Amino acid sequence: MAKKETEVGQLKITQIKSTIGTKSNQRDSLRTLGLKGIRKTVTREDNPQTRGLINVVRHLVTVEEV
Repeated sequence: MAKKETEVGQLKITQIKSTIGTKSNQRDSLRTLGLKGIRKTVTREDNPQTRGLINVVRHLVTVEEV
């Protein structure tokens, strides 16, 4: 019997603040998410890895479920 694949949610992540004065791990997390500047938006799968990266930079981004 085949397993049903569950549909993975999507997150729309927008950078709202600058990286000036932030720690290197926060800048690395933004780069890993694919954010390169203020008001840039990316769409990522909703999984524990993405949620962990967002948690590190939660004061620099806004997150919406798509």
